[in-house]
Amino acid sequence: MKEIYEPKFVEQLFDKMSSSYSKMNYITSFGFSERWRRQCVEEIGIEKGKTVVDLMTGMGECWKHILKKSDKNSILIGLDFSTEMANRAEKNKLNFKDSKIEILKENVFENSIDKQSADFVISGFGLKTFNEQQLGELATEINRILKPNGKFSLIDVSVPKSKFLKPFYMFYLKKIIPILGKLFLGSPETYKMLGVYTEEFGNSRNVYQIFNRPEFKVEYVEYFYGCATGIKGIKIK
Repeated sequence: MKEIYEPKFVEQLFDKMSSSYSKMNYITSFGFSERWRRQCVEEIGIEKGKTVVDLMTGMGECWKHILKKSDKNSILIGLDFSTEMANRAEKNKLNFKDSKIEILKENVFENSIDKQSADFVISGFGLKTFNEQQLGELATEINRILKPNGKFSLIDVSVPKSKFLKPFYMFYLKKIIPILGKLFLGSPETYKMLGVYTEEFGNSRNVYQIFNRPEFKVEYVEYFYGCATGIKGIKIK
C-alpha cells in the first residue's frame, strides 16, 4: 500500500478526478460534505482581518465558509499540489472578487508560506491521503506556519464504528462509488481509491495522537456518528 501515499500518485489521482470530484464528494457523503466543511471551519471561530491557510484546498470548497467572516484586511491562502485542482481553484476565485485570495500550486511539505504567518489553518478531506510519517510532517508544517495562539481544524471522511452503519457504509464505498466513478469518468478504478484511502484511514484518532504534542492543545472531533472525524487545536508554544 506504500505507493498510494506517494505524492506523485496522489497528485495524478486528483488531477484525474478534478472534473467530477466536487459532485462525487457531495454524492458519496450523501450531501453531508458541505455541512462537514462548514462545521470544520466553525470549530475555530475565524475572525475578520486574519490570515487563513487552506491546505489541500482542492477547488476551494471550504472558501465560502471561511470568507463569511472576512473583510478587506483578511487574507486567504489556498494550497494544493494538483495542477487541475489549482486551475479550478483559480476559476472559483472569480466568485470572490472582493476577497484577497492567493493560490499556491505547491506540495504542503515544500511550500513558500512564511513562518508564523497564519492565524488559522483549515483542511477539508485531505488527511486520508497521508501515511503516519506524512501526518507527522503535516503537524510540523502546521506548527511552522501558525502564529502563537493560532488555531487549526482538519477533517476527513471516516469509517463509522456503528455496527449498523459500518457494513452499509463500506459496501457503498467499495461497490457503489466505483460504479459512480465509471459513470462520471469512465473509470471505476479512479474513484475506487477513495474507498481504499478511507478504509486505511479509519478515523482521525491516529491523527489526534500524532498532533498531541507539546506545542499544541488538540481535541478529537466526531461528526454524524463518526462518518467524518477530525481534530481541532491551538498552538500554545
